[in-house]
Amino acid sequence: MKHNFDEENNRLNTYCTQWDYIQDRFNKKDLIPFSISDTDFKVPLPVYQKLNKVLEHQIYGYSRWNHDDFKGAIANHYIKKFNCDVNLDWILYSPSVMYSVAVLIRMLCKEGEKIATFNPMYDAFFNVIEENKRTLVKIQLYNDNGNFYFSIDEFENKIKTCKVLLLCSPHNPTGRVWKENELSIIINLCKKYNVKIISDEIHSDIVFKGNKHTPIISYLNEYNDIYLVSSGSKTFNYPGLIGSYAIIPDKKIYEQFIKQTRSKDFLNSVSILGMYATMISYNECDYYVKDLIEYVDKNMEYVKNFIEENFKDIVFTKPEGTYLAWIDCRKVPFSSDEIQEALVNVGGIGIMKGEVYGGEKYLRLNCGCTLSKLKIGMERFKKSFDYLYNSYKQ
Repeated sequence: MKHNFDEENNRLNTYCTQWDYIQDRFNKKDLIPFSISDTDFKVPLPVYQKLNKVLEHQIYGYSRWNHDDFKGAIANHYIKKFNCDVNLDWILYSPSVMYSVAVLIRMLCKEGEKIATFNPMYDAFFNVIEENKRTLVKIQLYNDNGNFYFSIDEFENKIKTCKVLLLCSPHNPTGRVWKENELSIIINLCKKYNVKIISDEIHSDIVFKGNKHTPIISYLNEYNDIYLVSSGSKTFNYPGLIGSYAIIPDKKIYEQFIKQTRSKDFLNSVSILGMYATMISYNECDYYVKDLIEYVDKNMEYVKNFIEENFKDIVFTKPEGTYLAWIDCRKVPFSSDEIQEALVNVGGIGIMKGEVYGGEKYLRLNCGCTLSKLKIGMERFKKSFDYLYNSYKQ
């Protein structure tokens, strides 16, 4: 590997959400975190080198994003990675993916109108819908021996009363990478009922062998009410630099979005570090993505083997994409609260509770870390459940 993903990086005392503020999520300090979805890996060397040059300039004034260097890097990435043509006039900067989602749902539907999303789901989706006073409609994902799928009949029955579908592709937390036939079903039914689609594709680079990510905008010839939001920050680990983008083919909505950011929210200037990180990572760091996928896949394999060797009633199927492991604990004789209590107070680890995402008695484990950290975490995972089973027998 060109990038050393085995390197241990101390993130403590850096105001790091995952490490320094672990108590906010788990009510206890000094845990080993496998929680919020950023990684413990350094950014690619070309990104680091370019950011150093920017800092050495010692002037960090107002900057612009609306140029071919920024938009071209994104468009070229979609050609290289997905064989997907993106017109530069569709691309715009946004401070974050969820900001883009919030702006778009306010543009595309009115208060009280329905927005559908799958369940389980990245919890921010639930919040952004309800906090913007739209009506949340959950479409269930079903677990068939580790393969998560949706019922076409249920999807159609629920989507026909909605104004917007909020899609996560690849899916957080299950790790599904939607197949082309599934996306075609989604597109055709949304077109049938005039439902607009917002697709969050921030995890799209991390897709494992045998699977293929298809950007939603690949279906523009079939349906034009589609909007893609994404960022390189998940893949290359720079969310703290602030920056994402939206791909909006509809000129009217594009201009409304620009007006919202510039004239209403006054987000007139790009984060210069986030902009450069996007350009360099997309232009020069394909090697990093390749190595990252290989490394995380081995991490997933380790988790799978560990669980199979140590547990009869906990199930883990490797995901098709993302660095998030969705662990099925539904067969264990303990409540989610009991599991969480043991993980925190016996194991000393912070793993996200499935209920946060709408998945009762699941756990979401972040595998975007060194294998050595993961091994320690899984031993503590076992220690936690050993304690629960020993207490249960008594």
